[in-house]
Amino acid sequence: MRRGVRFVVPAGIDDPDQVSGGNVYDREVRDGLRRRGWAVDLVETSDGAGATAALSSVPDGSIALVDGLVADWAPEALETEEHRIRIVVLAHMIAAAFPDAPPDVVEAERRSLRAARAVVTTSRWTADELAARGLADPERTTVAVPGAHEATLGAGQGRNLLCVGVIAPHKGQDILLDALAQLPSGDWSCSIVGSADSFPRYARRIARKAARFDGRVRMIGVLDPETLAEEYRRSSLLVAPSRVESAGMAITDARAHGIPVIAAEVGGIPDTVAGGGAILVRPDDPGALARQLGAWMTSPALRDRLRREAALARRATPRWEDTVTAIEQALVRS
Repeated sequence: MRRGVRFVVPAGIDDPDQVSGGNVYDREVRDGLRRRGWAVDLVETSDGAGATAALSSVPDGSIALVDGLVADWAPEALETEEHRIRIVVLAHMIAAAFPDAPPDVVEAERRSLRAARAVVTTSRWTADELAARGLADPERTTVAVPGAHEATLGAGQGRNLLCVGVIAPHKGQDILLDALAQLPSGDWSCSIVGSADSFPRYARRIARKAARFDGRVRMIGVLDPETLAEEYRRSSLLVAPSRVESAGMAITDARAHGIPVIAAEVGGIPDTVAGGGAILVRPDDPGALARQLGAWMTSPALRDRLRREAALARRATPRWEDTVTAIEQALVRS
């Protein structure tokens, strides 16, 4: 018998101009389940009303996999349907982990997670945080870390820095640029890849900061998968200066390419870089980041060691099929 699931996600997950880690993850889950024979009824919505309609039309006893962002838009819908259908919430992040999260958003998250029969998180850190905050029972929580596709080993031998992620305060691009401003001019370059649409005021500030580097810092915007893969291949270091991060899909992609990483020691990042080829720094500290970047730029021995470690660590990079397997098991158990 063919299994089915209603997958409720934010609108635009296939829009090439709205690339985000959450959208990529949701697409991979949808496509992976379909390859395994699941009937995935994908419903995209941009508000709580759409989420309510999507859940109310799920047949009795059927499974609804709900992206956590959507779930937080309509907690009352999950509460209404929790005894009629099998709700699984896919929690990419924890709203309560953001220091400036509005109280109503935190409360909506608490209600939606409480109404779920099962919860899927994208990192062990997120699962542990949900348990510590009393938001999800560990026994009904499944960890499905982001995977990566098979990738070519990066060939970047220079000092080409790469930072990938939506241009947003929690991603910390301002921390990176403040760190770079503390370094002497040299033969380094930095490419910042990501959408500027979500936080336009912040993105404009980042663009102004980047312009001060006389072309050494490029704001590239959103790239298609093939062009982004090429950007990884030409880069010699990924920098992830996040203030909040559940796992770090850009880090996983860098690992798949065997590219070393300097990242903030926050959230699920330490787990993502386990295995070597990475340096962790204190979060929200441009000076600490500048010191490690300076050491990497000036020490050939350090660069060689990190490259060797990263090339070895890429063998243990999780694949998307592993992610889909974990989610499939959570759906079956729900």
